[in-house]
Amino acid sequence: MQRHRPQVSNPNYEHGCHPCDLRDRIDSEPFRSGLIQPTFAESIQTIIVSQHRIERRKVLDRLMHQARAAGDLTGLEHLSEYLAEKYRRNCSPSTLRLTAASLVLFLSFCRRSGKQQIEQVDRQDLEAFVEHEQDRGLKPNTVRTRLCCIYAFMRFLIRKKVLDNELLERKIRLKLPDRLPRAMEADHVKRLLAVVDHIRDRALIMLLLRTGMRIGELLNTTVEEVDLNNQKIVIYKADKTGMGRVVYFSDDALESLMAWLRARNPQQWRLFYAQGRSSLSYEGSRMIFKKHLQKAGLQYHGYTLHCLRHTFATELLNARMPLECLRVLLGHTNLEVTRRYARLTDKTREEEYFNAMHKVINDDFGEYDQCDD
Repeated sequence: MQRHRPQVSNPNYEHGCHPCDLRDRIDSEPFRSGLIQPTFAESIQTIIVSQHRIERRKVLDRLMHQARAAGDLTGLEHLSEYLAEKYRRNCSPSTLRLTAASLVLFLSFCRRSGKQQIEQVDRQDLEAFVEHEQDRGLKPNTVRTRLCCIYAFMRFLIRKKVLDNELLERKIRLKLPDRLPRAMEADHVKRLLAVVDHIRDRALIMLLLRTGMRIGELLNTTVEEVDLNNQKIVIYKADKTGMGRVVYFSDDALESLMAWLRARNPQQWRLFYAQGRSSLSYEGSRMIFKKHLQKAGLQYHGYTLHCLRHTFATELLNARMPLECLRVLLGHTNLEVTRRYARLTDKTREEEYFNAMHKVINDDFGEYDQCDD
């Protein structure tokens, strides 16, 4: 069945960054003559790689400077070596920041505990640090993440013959809560979309809601990764898992996206950007979402940008999409992670419950419903 596609007219007439297949929707010659040549995609990919390398180097240098400015840390020279190794292994900027933040906290704690040398660190220091972080009110997942960073650092020190292998013989294991994903209620989604009148903000929220992309993935998306004709976005490498995948967007998301493509600056190569900048930060997008939640009167429901991803998964499961298909769309490496949504929205179990409860309330038990003695 041929899908109805919205009519497009009069977008930017200046040459610049737009999805290549946008030209198939435009009959205006000024736009066609100004479009970038096919080799632009290769140029953009080169720019992306170069920008990523420059950003990683800047992050590494900044983290090194901050570590030295933190004071006389225990094992500062080993920390510098470890961060340099993470950089050589092509770890993302976010991984570098998380590693440095966790280790600076731990090494500062060791210093305050009287440990002058990294060789003096033992299991008691790890246990005391975990208790210290828990006493600060940090969530169990956050404490576990920092503990994983510390253990990875210790494995590095063991390979360097700085520490003994005894520290890894009995690891500290935290019991984590098995929480359900938080999805937005259907009427709350309608209330939110009803108040989002900003063209860029609406395109951003609609794509998150209809593709299930992580916010970081969408903020890093370039215009060349958008395929309008097939209504899909190619994620060549996810920041979280390092795996590539293809996601699709619906007709209502396409309509919002086309409105943004007509209004955006064609010289910007990222799909979304802030005024006066080449990109939109996570904090900026979070504030955008918070602003529209307040306009919709939903600011006290605890919704975050990631709830749009949970809502996407929940709605598709309600529409009977197979778990394996949903796993690929979400970019999960483990099906058990996707299965959490089945616990949240199992329509079959819901129907069975209400059918059984109807019989209980109305005392409507048939001959075959009786249990054997």
